[in-house]
Amino acid sequence: MSSLPKLEPSPDLLDAIMKVMEVGFDPAYGEAWTRRQICDALNFPATHCLLADVTGHEPRDPGDTVGFALSRCVVDEEELLLIAVLPQLRSRGIGQVLLDRFEQAAISRGVTRVFLEMRHNNQAGRLYRRNGYEQVGLRRDYYRRGTTGPIDALTFAKVISSAGA
Repeated sequence: MSSLPKLEPSPDLLDAIMKVMEVGFDPAYGEAWTRRQICDALNFPATHCLLADVTGHEPRDPGDTVGFALSRCVVDEEELLLIAVLPQLRSRGIGQVLLDRFEQAAISRGVTRVFLEMRHNNQAGRLYRRNGYEQVGLRRDYYRRGTTGPIDALTFAKVISSAGA
């Protein structure tokens, strides 16, 4: 059974994501995606996006977006591709609510295990570890696009339902 392709993402959705993307990732590391990359990713039926307002919940208006999460699901596993909150609003619990929403949405799709990959010096590692993510892999010198030289990537995983235990 094949699923129908998604329609082109709305300009409002793309604008909301890009508003955070443009300031949410330090250019020294080259991690930010372009509008085209986001649009292409969202065209895949297995890609999912959550927006967050200042409470971490879905904004009433896309213009009120201060954070987002983008993920890709394959069978019973899901990869958190990107998660970001506007820098001036970090450490207020928005990322925690967004991560919780991501996990709940993944569980509702039948996912039993989630993965993410990040550069070794990413401050978000504290959030992931606090939420039960465990390092399961290391890619030496994986990130090379930034201005800071090669940086190792850490792969984390978490079982999110008893079906995967």
